[in-house]
Amino acid sequence: MSNRFDYIVVGAGSAGCAVANRLSFDKNKTVLLLEAGKSSHPLSRIPVSFALLIDHPTANWRYRSHADEKTSNRNIPIPRGKLVGGSSAINGLVYVRGQNLDYDIWAQMGNKGWSSEEVFPFFKKLENYVNPCEDLRGKKGLVNISQVTDRNPIYEAMFEAGKKLNIPFNEDYNSGDQEGFAYTQTTIFKGKRMSAKVAYIDPIKNRKNLNILTESLVSKIIFENKKAIGIEILRKGKNEKYFCNDEIILSGGAINSPQILELSGVGRPEILKRNNVEVIHELQGVGENLMDHLGPRLVYRVKKPGLSYNEKARGLGLIKQALNYAFKQDGFLNLPSAPVLGFFKTRPELASPDIQVHFIPYRVVLDNGKRTLGKDPGITCTVNQNRPESRGNIHIKSNNPQEHPEINCNFLDNPLDRETLVDGVKLIRKIMGSEEVQNYCGEELQPGDNFSSDKDILQFIRDKAETLYHPSGTCKMGQDKFSVVDEKLKVKGLENLRVADASIMPTLISGNTNGPCMMIGERCAEFIINDN
Repeated sequence: MSNRFDYIVVGAGSAGCAVANRLSFDKNKTVLLLEAGKSSHPLSRIPVSFALLIDHPTANWRYRSHADEKTSNRNIPIPRGKLVGGSSAINGLVYVRGQNLDYDIWAQMGNKGWSSEEVFPFFKKLENYVNPCEDLRGKKGLVNISQVTDRNPIYEAMFEAGKKLNIPFNEDYNSGDQEGFAYTQTTIFKGKRMSAKVAYIDPIKNRKNLNILTESLVSKIIFENKKAIGIEILRKGKNEKYFCNDEIILSGGAINSPQILELSGVGRPEILKRNNVEVIHELQGVGENLMDHLGPRLVYRVKKPGLSYNEKARGLGLIKQALNYAFKQDGFLNLPSAPVLGFFKTRPELASPDIQVHFIPYRVVLDNGKRTLGKDPGITCTVNQNRPESRGNIHIKSNNPQEHPEINCNFLDNPLDRETLVDGVKLIRKIMGSEEVQNYCGEELQPGDNFSSDKDILQFIRDKAETLYHPSGTCKMGQDKFSVVDEKLKVKGLENLRVADASIMPTLISGNTNGPCMMIGERCAEFIINDN
């Protein structure tokens, strides 16, 4: 294999796979796609594998946050995918575009071309939404998206309770209006996970102009003055170098992309010098502006038998679920992380929902990153703030590319975040304590009735809430001095280098980030094709 390519894509995650697919369509252009992890994991295609791979060392980077007193000095697990497909190969398979307001905020911040009107055609381009839908949804894209098939009387009871609280049922939360209860749209198709690898790479893996190297850890970008000309990787215990004619696209995600930039000498000089990295280019925003969704999990006992998967998927019941999956592509093994979503307003005067809730028909037990079924029949409700105000950072701790960076999430730093999450917990309690839901569910197992005041609820959040696995913003797009990329995702002050992944988000979108990352990849590829 040659060591020179037209394009080098660093990171085969949701965005990187989309970029590699679109750029390699031109047979006259050669593309190298690099992935630090393996090609795949044998369990990844089974939807429920998100519970098994969420802390698996082969498929997951298994990051942990730096301890912070605002979250009770815990090292919060931060799973990130380490396979071709990135986190889309291990995630909870929930597909959310986000609100119109999210992208209109990006445009209002000076990012031309990123309004909701301008990005939604790229969502349509990637989507093949298999359910009946309006013209607002894509039907010819590479990513098959379906609505969850799981049904439960508890869901219907929640929907009825919602009506009394002026919460509508929403047939399609991705069609422009997000508010309400909804059955989850998923990256599951015919019982199999539709990761970015399956959608974007598997159909084109035999293109002669596309080369894919796995288990290849990028140690740095090679610069000639201010121009990115190649990359250096660690592969099979040896250092290798590859060079590009046109551009390098960083798609390592919100953790790896700023890490690679800093290892390459791009970032804040004091951090680079402290870690014995030569300063190539000063960019104050690299690694800053870290955002993520923080989610406390409320758990309720299910008192009617046969409605919770804590019962249906244990012992002999698991065999039945396996057979149901094998012959009908249904049941527990075919579930996303949450079959029902809620996008709610904690205050009626708000223009759009400020919280998202994942409703899970079993009791989830989280233990230092591992996710298991609890013994007691239950239902779990995870609430998060859509657009948190708190900002953290990610920075290298040494010049060793194999050492994980320090991740300071800084959750709950902003008072609005604290207030919104407390109000979100109180709203969930109204829904789950309603007469309709109480026909099926009983006591609150977590946090429990003894956590009644706002102060108690906030302490529960500090002690127990964990990330919803959506780190973003650490190479943000914008116009201010802390922006890393411009509106075409070019790294400011450097040539031939772009970033395309969740790290470019200037503000966090209202929902799960896999779909928006694929959109960002589609958007980046078009920028490159048009520019060249």
